Amino acid sequence: MEILKYDLLIIGSGIAGLRAATAAAWASGGKISIAILSKIQAMRSHSLSAEGGMSAVLYPEKTNDSLELHAYDTVKGSDFLADQDAVQVLVEYAPKEVRYLERIGVPWTREPDGRIAQRPFGGMSIPRTTFAADKTGFFIMSTLFSETRRFDNIHVYHEHFVTKFIIENGEFRGVTAYDLKRGEFKFFYAKAGIIATGGAGRLYRFTTTAHSTTGETLAYALREGIAIKDMEFVQWHPTALVPSGILVSEAARGEGGYLINKDGERFMKKYAPQKMELAPRDIVSRAILTECMEGRGFQHESGMCYVGLDLRHLGEEKINKRIPFIRELAHKYAGIDALSEPIPVRPAVHYTMGGIHTDTWGRVLTADGKWVRGLWAAGEAAAVSVHGANRLGSNSLSECSVWGRLTGEQAAKYVLEQPPLSSPDGKVVEIAKKEEARVFDKLLHKEVNAPMPYEVKRQLNDIMEEHFGPFRHGSAMAEGLAKLKKLRDISSYRVVDSSKVYNQNLKDALEVDGMINLALVIGVGAYARTESRGAHYRLDYPKRDDVNWLRHTVAYLYGGEIKLTYTPVTITKWQPEERKY
Repeated sequence: MEILKYDLLIIGSGIAGLRAATAAAWASGGKISIAILSKIQAMRSHSLSAEGGMSAVLYPEKTNDSLELHAYDTVKGSDFLADQDAVQVLVEYAPKEVRYLERIGVPWTREPDGRIAQRPFGGMSIPRTTFAADKTGFFIMSTLFSETRRFDNIHVYHEHFVTKFIIENGEFRGVTAYDLKRGEFKFFYAKAGIIATGGAGRLYRFTTTAHSTTGETLAYALREGIAIKDMEFVQWHPTALVPSGILVSEAARGEGGYLINKDGERFMKKYAPQKMELAPRDIVSRAILTECMEGRGFQHESGMCYVGLDLRHLGEEKINKRIPFIRELAHKYAGIDALSEPIPVRPAVHYTMGGIHTDTWGRVLTADGKWVRGLWAAGEAAAVSVHGANRLGSNSLSECSVWGRLTGEQAAKYVLEQPPLSSPDGKVVEIAKKEEARVFDKLLHKEVNAPMPYEVKRQLNDIMEEHFGPFRHGSAMAEGLAKLKKLRDISSYRVVDSSKVYNQNLKDALEVDGMINLALVIGVGAYARTESRGAHYRLDYPKRDDVNWLRHTVAYLYGGEIKLTYTPVTITKWQPEERKY
């Protein structure tokens, strides 16, 4: 087993991870060694798929926008579960990040007068989504990755699958990783770490997220005593292409697209008469599914019910200039020309509001609120609590960039304050060796009678779709929890490929091994929360209950079981009110 020493490890290579790397490199003056570990080729991270844009207040004097209005929209959109001090950090840093990205080369779309263009997204009072056509994630990722190549002290490890966090006496000591390309096991020994591995959309079958967004690292963190917060809040994006699930960005509605049912009716007037198609995602998603359940949707040959996203009235010039990728996707994957036909769409899992429990500055916490020294989390993997129960569109790229920067700067400062890294002691090396044996001797061992990881993953997807979807009920969730616990009892997998080089079968087993526990965190939290708030909607408890549930769910492992505790929501300015759109 090879041992590599770094001052700072960044696990994950999306926007949050790459921004953390550049921030740490600048903050340390190039004095610290930084490694980025990605389980795929770094530039294939899911951030690449972000289409719509990044929210920020850029021209308040011209648009009458303000930091306060951005904060209020975000808190209201979150169904008042966001921590308002964290939201304040988001809105203050977001404009700085947009301009930083501009300086390093992101080609933001411009207005004729030269200003950076902005468009409306759901739940916004004023258009504030900054964008680069409808390939915003691609351009930010390309630019940030190029920026990391300027620093000799940033090393990128592609296709390194992290299998374990090593934490000793409340302090981060490093990670173990399976090098898929070489078939080797490695121990990365470090002073500090930042977890930026994204969300867990692939717990579900119908999702807009990449196949790599499996979320196992959150479950690995859970095993080491780290807590997971608000994981029951899963976002369904209203418009995923039918039948593939490919995202059709909110930008389409931001540019003026309509949602219509099979009667040609703009049905959102019944659900959100003021904001219509630009209501928050939880409301639009439930509206589409209600239209389907009440027989007003279209029926696809796959059996899926859907509604139409109508762009015809926008005209060819606007579509080609502002949302060309959406037209291309519809044509390539649904055989639809958006100029002449509505695009078939329905809600799909898109984002997890919850994640690793952190404080406002991204420091990773245990269930009792203690910082795991030397460890931070950023982006979708973290729950700094800016999204609460429902994220507003385009706030995610802002969050990734802001907390990538903040955690990178803090980690660099922390590293510089520590003594030089010595050789790892025998205890941590022994932990790493045991992990190597678990992966290469136990998981890789052929268990003829054990299930294939693909079979287990399919069952897991079925359970999550059936029992923990956009409309939940206590009895259905109880049944789902029993099924999940039965899956958890599987102690081994049938890994047919016995080689170590590019063993996708082994990688899948590692992912599923973590996914089941994370699914349980969602299920246990959702079952316990007897109210409806944001994306968590219960048919048996259809009202929000601020008296009992204006609090964060914090899940942790104890005796092999998921346990829950709760922490209060930070309210600095806006008391909860009824959401009207």
